Amino acid sequence: MSTKHEKILQYIESLPVGDKISVRQIAKEMQVSEGTAYRAIKEAENRRLVSSIERVGTIRIEKKKKENIERLTFAEIVNIIDGQVLGGKTGLHKTLTKFVIGAMKLDDMMRYTDAGSLLIVGNRTQAHEYALKTGAAVLITGGFDTTDENKLLADELDLPIISTSYDTFTVATMINRAIYDQLIKKDILLIEDIYVPMEDTAVLRNTHLIADYHKQNMRTTHGAFPVVTAQNKLVGMITSKDVIGRDESEAIDKVMTKNPIAASMKTSVATAGHRMIWEGIDLLPIINEDGLLQGVITRQDVLKALQLAQRQPHHGETIDDLVKNEMRVLGDEDLVVEFKVTPQMTNQFGAISYGAFTTLLAEVGSFALKRRKRGDAVAENMTIYFIKPVQMESILTVRPQILDMSRKFVKMDFEVFNGSLLVGKALMMFQLLER
Repeated sequence: MSTKHEKILQYIESLPVGDKISVRQIAKEMQVSEGTAYRAIKEAENRRLVSSIERVGTIRIEKKKKENIERLTFAEIVNIIDGQVLGGKTGLHKTLTKFVIGAMKLDDMMRYTDAGSLLIVGNRTQAHEYALKTGAAVLITGGFDTTDENKLLADELDLPIISTSYDTFTVATMINRAIYDQLIKKDILLIEDIYVPMEDTAVLRNTHLIADYHKQNMRTTHGAFPVVTAQNKLVGMITSKDVIGRDESEAIDKVMTKNPIAASMKTSVATAGHRMIWEGIDLLPIINEDGLLQGVITRQDVLKALQLAQRQPHHGETIDDLVKNEMRVLGDEDLVVEFKVTPQMTNQFGAISYGAFTTLLAEVGSFALKRRKRGDAVAENMTIYFIKPVQMESILTVRPQILDMSRKFVKMDFEVFNGSLLVGKALMMFQLLER
């Protein structure tokens, strides 16, 4: 049985792309309070079902697939560049395929502008008209306006004309940055990309008995199950450890683990994996904000996803990627890693930032463990007990040394040199991922 919140989200998703919605309209349509409607619209915005634009309102937009996440809608462009919509509001839900900077003669400009493009140009009203007739939207820089005829044409063709006070270079930089951020998001695996949905998940009810656990165990061969109410609200987890030595007539809710650890769809796979290792659990239930079970992920799902992600090409570079790109492995016997400090890795004083330094040590440690054929590892904690400022363009050498290694944990010491000068020492604990 769906909650009011879920019903509103389902209603919003069923609306045609381009429809305008409001809190009052949703509250009236779904017969809920305005507070409930507002929260649901905000959740729809988080799920990229709608986009809210100042002076325009909230518009239903097309939900983008993970592989096309880098394609922005015109509604998102308006928010990125603090724009004002002069015409064609009904086309704000559409996605742009590319943007063209109109710093050329009109004929040359039109050669590069086609349907689905966004032409970024100043107060050249003829260029605005030609772009719209080609099927492109228009972004006017410098705070300029366009003709009333162009505004009517934009409304007729459902193609937005947007005005912004920023100059062309700034606007292009802002849009490029937004696309780049989207590419990084595309690379980050979320639970929603790998989870086993509710309809394929074996569960038990809080009214069941331990005998029902054994039946479910025989049927599925699973050792752990989420426990839910009749409304599918997660109330517990039950594993084989909980039922050992118990009478089959006992109620499940007497022996289950109450208030179990759970995650949401937007949790990253890496975070979920770390949590599962830290807590020593093999099955993680996935819930929505109302506590209703959406599905589960297993430790095997996480490991497979992380291994697959490592083999995928990356488009947007995170800080971790930048650090990895500057690492060079030296030596065959004793591992030594050479590293160049680039300007992106420095703080306001021009020295290597604390974040880049800790990332470097974590990456070197992980590489050292892989070299020892110990597989993947998660950094548990780090103590940096000596560090000197290291200027940009410096070449560092990092020497990791394994102090202690068990089946699950590794303790590692690091020494960092700039030439012959010792500039950093740290101690780090890793937890090994089970294969």
